Amino acid sequence: MTLVALWRLPALRYGDPLRRTLWGCSAGFAVALWARFPPVKAALDSVAVDLSALVKYFFSMIAALALLNYAVTSYGVGSSPPRHIAICRKVARTARRATVVVIPAMVLLFFTVVDRSHPTHDFAADHAGQWGAAVFMTLFYLYLGFAAATCAYQWSHVSRRAESVSLRVGLTLGAAATWLYTAYAMVRASFMWLAMFVHVSPPVDRAAGKAGDLLNVAAAVLFATGASLPTTGVVAQRWRTWRLLSRLHPLRKDLAQQFPHLCFRPVASRLREASRWSLPLDVRLDRTIQECGDAVEQLRHHATSDLWPVAEEATAHHTDPEAAAEAYWVAAALRSARAGRRASLPAAPLPPKPFTDSQSEGHWLLRVQNVYLGIPTQAIDQILARAGQPRDGIALELAKK
Repeated sequence: MTLVALWRLPALRYGDPLRRTLWGCSAGFAVALWARFPPVKAALDSVAVDLSALVKYFFSMIAALALLNYAVTSYGVGSSPPRHIAICRKVARTARRATVVVIPAMVLLFFTVVDRSHPTHDFAADHAGQWGAAVFMTLFYLYLGFAAATCAYQWSHVSRRAESVSLRVGLTLGAAATWLYTAYAMVRASFMWLAMFVHVSPPVDRAAGKAGDLLNVAAAVLFATGASLPTTGVVAQRWRTWRLLSRLHPLRKDLAQQFPHLCFRPVASRLREASRWSLPLDVRLDRTIQECGDAVEQLRHHATSDLWPVAEEATAHHTDPEAAAEAYWVAAALRSARAGRRASLPAAPLPPKPFTDSQSEGHWLLRVQNVYLGIPTQAIDQILARAGQPRDGIALELAKK
């Protein structure tokens, strides 16, 4: 739960209520679970007896309310939603209004009616048989149970109509988690009231506590997994984009050093470029491809008209002849540009490629770079000897005069 909350922490920067509610749900349940962790529980209880229990229950209620708001925000924006969405809307409105009454009532019961003369290990189990604690816990379990059951009811319906497999599995796991939370609320509430009228032996008491803990932890694991699954595709896409950017660094660096005015910012080392997060990855990839394309366009002024046919002939037997021809053309034209040689007329543009998006163009540049990095100096000399070289800048100016 903590990892999911940290992963979704950037949602606070955006105005999308859907992202914020999902983060609020994960963060609320994470805090509630951390309040059960022995060192954290001991620290909270040192402030006030059983304060960890109050923190746990309040943040569970916050998470349940966020979960309902998420369900309302995700579906049913129309005026005539399906039945399951309409039910979820009504329960969400009721839960928001009930919070104003339930939370003050729980605080009042906790500090006045609940017997807190001795610290407890398991608040619900250790207070079994006490009417004040039973009322306190009933308010909590009713709130949590109705919220969880409503979300489980809705997600069970919409999971069958999800657009993708990952979303379908995520919604199914979310529905299973909320059904478990519903069962958890029913088990603990029933146990609290049963202990009011029937003597519960210590083994049964411990068994009920362990059953409740098992349901709680299992629901948390299922919910965290279900909430993370739909984002796995986004994570994989970001990883592919980041890796493509990193791998294109050598070609981009060589072109940027020759034409620095075409770059949005100076090209740094591979490590520095990989750690930049000032812009989204897809924007950085678009700019990298644009810079490389503009630089190749500038190389036309440093290539002869015979350079492309000679490069094609030299790479006719290469395993990737099209990319190899462009790589040899770029290497030869870049050599002329570095030597200060410039043609009076630019060479013809390179053959067009049917790119559909930035990823496909980036992978094409990667194919070109794979050949470019392995071109020996002698091969470039041979191509320039056959294709000829542009006149250098000084000779051109003298000829004009």
